[in-house]
Amino acid sequence: MKEINDIIRAYKTAQQQGLQTALATVVHVEGSSYRRPGARMLIEENGRLTGAISGGCLEGDALRKALLVMHQRRAMLVTYDTMDEDDAKFGVGLGCNGIIQVLIEPILSEEELHPVRMLQLLAADRVPAILVTVFSIADKKNPQPGTFLLQKKEGVLIEKKQPHLLKDYLQDDIRIAFETRSSSFKTYVSPDFNLTAFIEFVPPPVSLIIAGAGNDVVPLVNMAHILGWQTTVIDGRPAYAKAERFTSACNVMVLNAAEILQNIPVDEQTVFLLMTHNYNYDLELLTSLLSQNISYIGILGPKKKWERIVQELKEKGIVLSVDDLEAIHSPAGLDIGAETPEEIALSILPEIKAALSKRTVVQLKDRPLPIHVQEDTSIHQKSVR
Repeated sequence: MKEINDIIRAYKTAQQQGLQTALATVVHVEGSSYRRPGARMLIEENGRLTGAISGGCLEGDALRKALLVMHQRRAMLVTYDTMDEDDAKFGVGLGCNGIIQVLIEPILSEEELHPVRMLQLLAADRVPAILVTVFSIADKKNPQPGTFLLQKKEGVLIEKKQPHLLKDYLQDDIRIAFETRSSSFKTYVSPDFNLTAFIEFVPPPVSLIIAGAGNDVVPLVNMAHILGWQTTVIDGRPAYAKAERFTSACNVMVLNAAEILQNIPVDEQTVFLLMTHNYNYDLELLTSLLSQNISYIGILGPKKKWERIVQELKEKGIVLSVDDLEAIHSPAGLDIGAETPEEIALSILPEIKAALSKRTVVQLKDRPLPIHVQEDTSIHQKSVR
């Protein structure tokens, strides 16, 4: 979501400057690549780029093609075959081994639902959404429909008028994407069209709730901001919970432990860090969080503190379930030898990311499987009438 928000801000600036723009989107990958489907980059006519579609190797060629797209006012599907050694001769070899489909769309400000406008609507609130991008690998010379449909979980449907024939066929696959919380690729084949849809599941950004406003929280907030996470800092002490102590993007609140869940909305992307250095505050807050089905709760402090918490919960008749023990990380953070507040922040954030991604933390050199699951990009064909 950070990349999308960066693109939205950059587009606003480009509009103010009267610049033409185009949006490049990785819509499919076969094999290995640096970026995966859903990676986006805003391209301005002056050469300024926001976002990325590769590790830096495709951007120059994408810029050249985007200038053509702006001139022709027509979307283009570009295939980069990094399995082909000839690509390296033209400066687009990625050191990868895959076929990458990149859709480049002109942003026509007179269109009511141009691609960046769809991204703006997507980012407007904290709800899961499905964004559908339609393209044709079978016939690249025909017009590419592009960013086509946005479906919000609560039932809000925003769509372009074309290709209207796909709307009914997409609904069942959109429902499955919501249920599985995963993206998919479907090719719809009829006598009238042969179109592939990238049905992209987009969760809301991570909401990081930090209980505690001490100095050790500052680097955590700064690093979370770089990641594009939405951060809220809460403390019962007004002298500590001051907005000027943190980045402007951070929400700062003065609340006691009992008030937090009354004032903070919790969803599947909400995680908590207990860093008050106040044992009773942390214990009270943890007790209230146990009923919320939160995927990550980190507690700062030594292991003895955690053992004491477990014992006191038992005395209150609260026995931690397997799911509770899976979600709670105490002490919080990975074992990287962290000492300073900055290093501790560096150890905690990847642990949160791994928990949300349901990954076991290992060094990539020791991972037996590819970093990205290959089945995620398989295209399933459906015959329609």
